[in-house]
Amino acid sequence: MSRPYRVCIVCSSGGHLAQLHCLDAWWKGTERFWVTFDKPDAVSLLEGEKVYFGYHPTNRNIKNLAKNSWLALKILAKERPELIISNGAGIAVPCFWAGKLLFGCKTVYVEVYDRIDSPTLTAKLVQPVLDKMVIQWEEQRAHYPEAENLGTVL
Repeated sequence: MSRPYRVCIVCSSGGHLAQLHCLDAWWKGTERFWVTFDKPDAVSLLEGEKVYFGYHPTNRNIKNLAKNSWLALKILAKERPELIISNGAGIAVPCFWAGKLLFGCKTVYVEVYDRIDSPTLTAKLVQPVLDKMVIQWEEQRAHYPEAENLGTVL
């Protein structure tokens, strides 16, 4: 039997975290750590998990993008994941780019449940370094023809 993948699960707190947390049947079988925000829901939901907290807000905040980029470099150098998975938002961008370009990580992005008519900004920003795009609705295939349909997570 081979050892489990070493996985970085990176997402914003709130709905993003709730969606990825629903994949626990998968991630419980991995060596994992989380990168999210130090918010009450994340602290509660991830109790007992290895968690690193990033800087927020991330929307249009260059200072926090720089801080999260530096944080991503430090975390990924220390943890050396083989796979990075996310469904957004902004905190995922530096993790995906650093993970792919500097550490050779496999990258998987799960487009969020509630974005059917248009792609998310995070998906657009990480698409160049993705190994796999996962969608939750067949309608999302219009934006991601190569994606794998996981079905709804929530």
